[in-house]
Amino acid sequence: MLGTIILSIFIFFIVLIIFLEYRNEKKYQEKRRNRQKPTRVRKPTRTQAPTKAPREPRPAPKVEPKPEPIPEPKVEVKPEPVPEPPKEVIPEPVVEPVAAPVEEPVEAKELPEANYPPFTHVRLVEMGLSDDEAKEFVAELIPQLEEQIPLIEEALNIPDFHQMERLTHSIKGSATNIGTGGISDLLVDCNTYLKEGTDKDIANAYFEHLKHYTQELKTQYA
Repeated sequence: MLGTIILSIFIFFIVLIIFLEYRNEKKYQEKRRNRQKPTRVRKPTRTQAPTKAPREPRPAPKVEPKPEPIPEPKVEVKPEPVPEPPKEVIPEPVVEPVAAPVEEPVEAKELPEANYPPFTHVRLVEMGLSDDEAKEFVAELIPQLEEQIPLIEEALNIPDFHQMERLTHSIKGSATNIGTGGISDLLVDCNTYLKEGTDKDIANAYFEHLKHYTQELKTQYA
C-alpha cells in the first residue's frame, strides 16, 4: 500500500515537471514570434482628420516642342546601264540564184490530115459484080467497122499499140477488097503506122479520122 502511494507521488511530479517545461517552451515561442513581427501603423479612420496637410501637386515641367527635322532632298541614283553583250553576227547564207530550166523547144507533131478521096466500089464492078451486088458488100463492111471501133478505143486508152494494130489489120483487108479511097485508104495508113509507131497523139488522130470516115460511109450507102 505504501509502495503504491510512493509510485503515485513520483508519477505526479514527473507530470508536473513535463507540464511546466511545456508551458515555459510555449511562452518562449510566443515571445520570439512577437519580436519577428513588424510594428503595424494604424490607418486613420474616416472620422479622423489627417494629421498632415496634403501636398500640392507639382507643376508638370514644360516640354518645348522639338523642331521637326528638315528632310534631306532625295537624290535619285540612276543605275548605270549594263552594257549588252555583243550580238553574235550570224552570216546570212549565200543563196545562189537557181538558173531557170531551159525549156527545150517542143517539136510540133505532124498529125495525119487524112485528105482522102471519096470511097468508091468500082473495083467490085470491074471484077464483074453488078452495082447492087457491090453495094451489098459495102453494107456488110459498115457493121464490121462499128464493131471494131469501141475495141480500138479501149486499146487506145491503155495504150496498147499492138492490139490496135491487130484490130485495124482485120478490117483493112475487107475495106481494100471492096473499094478505094475514103475509109479504105485511111485503114491502110493507120495500120502501117501502128506497126512501128508509139505516139498516142498520132494514134488518137487516126482514131478520130476512123470514126469520121465510117460515118461518111454510112451516109454514102444509106
